[in-house]
Amino acid sequence: MSSRSTIMDTNSFRDEHAAALDEATRSLTERRKDLLGASYRLFYRRPVHLVRGKGAYLWDANGDKYLDVYNNVASIGHCHPAVIEAVYEQMGRLNTHTRYLHETILDYSEAILATMPEEINRAMYMCTGSEANDLAMRIACEWSGGTGIIVTQESYHGTSFLTSGASPALGSGQNLSPNTRLVPAPDHYRLAGQDAGAWFAAEMQKQIDDMAAHGIKFAGFMADSIFSSDGVLPGEAGFLKEAIDVVHKNGGIFIADEVQPGFVRTGESFWGFGRHGLIPDVVTTGKPMGNGIPVSGLFARKEVMEAFSNHVPYFNTFGGNPVSMAAASAVLNVIKEENLQTHTQKVGAELLGELKKLQDKHESVGDVRGAGLFIGFELVKDRNSKEPDKELALDLIEALRDEHVLTSVAGPYGNVLKLRPPLAFQSGDIDWLTGALDRSLTKLGR
Repeated sequence: MSSRSTIMDTNSFRDEHAAALDEATRSLTERRKDLLGASYRLFYRRPVHLVRGKGAYLWDANGDKYLDVYNNVASIGHCHPAVIEAVYEQMGRLNTHTRYLHETILDYSEAILATMPEEINRAMYMCTGSEANDLAMRIACEWSGGTGIIVTQESYHGTSFLTSGASPALGSGQNLSPNTRLVPAPDHYRLAGQDAGAWFAAEMQKQIDDMAAHGIKFAGFMADSIFSSDGVLPGEAGFLKEAIDVVHKNGGIFIADEVQPGFVRTGESFWGFGRHGLIPDVVTTGKPMGNGIPVSGLFARKEVMEAFSNHVPYFNTFGGNPVSMAAASAVLNVIKEENLQTHTQKVGAELLGELKKLQDKHESVGDVRGAGLFIGFELVKDRNSKEPDKELALDLIEALRDEHVLTSVAGPYGNVLKLRPPLAFQSGDIDWLTGALDRSLTKLGR
């Protein structure tokens, strides 16, 4: 059996933690387990019971306020009034499926495609990122005539049958598809001194050659351009181009999974792939698109999409419904009206600078890297060997929880704090986060 890690179990509540809970919290965890079963996971050894949110903040059932440094679901901020108003107004008029004419889906498509390279000019809609990536994989197979998909070693792309088979971050309990190949993620921290672009391109070619040796025709490479689940690995802008050239040279397509790096999250461009100067063949998105309303999208080059859409009908009952499109339109308007790309770049740079000061102060902080409001904070046992310190990372997020700061971990070693707050995060919130990190690391003796 594979020894792959799992994003589901790294930071999670377990039965052995129950004895330390107060009676009300323990009762809720037991009720949840009885009703929802064993597959669901809760964050933290002492799960947080949340009841309200606004902007970058959350409140628990006791009225305690938390700083959210993790959620890109409410991408522009929890309970943003523009989204609430748009959903309420549209729900009061009409909500149905896409087999009737309706302007909202067309207006949104024109607006969202305007944020992308002109070569990407077709749109389709679903409810979740898993559905979008599932469809993208089907399109890749139709376009190429192959079935082989390459992803990075700790990537996560969804929970459908196809996407779970290409999501090694789900762990060893989830079998990968025999047509999936894993390429090492470009860990620039550990590739120090090497040409990361050339290295990654060579690793891509190795996996394509391995497919061919096993009689599998290559269909495509799917990745989010900041390698979120692999430990937040932004790298230098542009380094991905060589690997994508290899993908195209071998007849495959590049699927840019923008569920995490998209919608100005990385600051330097509207889309994560933009900071590398790339033009993907297919772009997928999900969570941040509707600020909590289930909606996702797939955007593609006309000729690539038509390899599928010209002969396979597609229908998704709730995908692209008027209420979801109203929410998505509101999100897009807020990003423009509140100038969130500039905000994200500016505040993200301020935050990165302050976090690097903690790296100077605490030997256990091996690396701090990021783009915009998407930052990886890596803990190590020894800076020279760069040995990961998973235990410290897990203790640290629990200590941060006690400081009322919410985040989690990522990466194959589970030792990287994924700092990804709602874009409502402000310069004034930086002291709360960095102060909590400083105090927690000191308390933990690291």
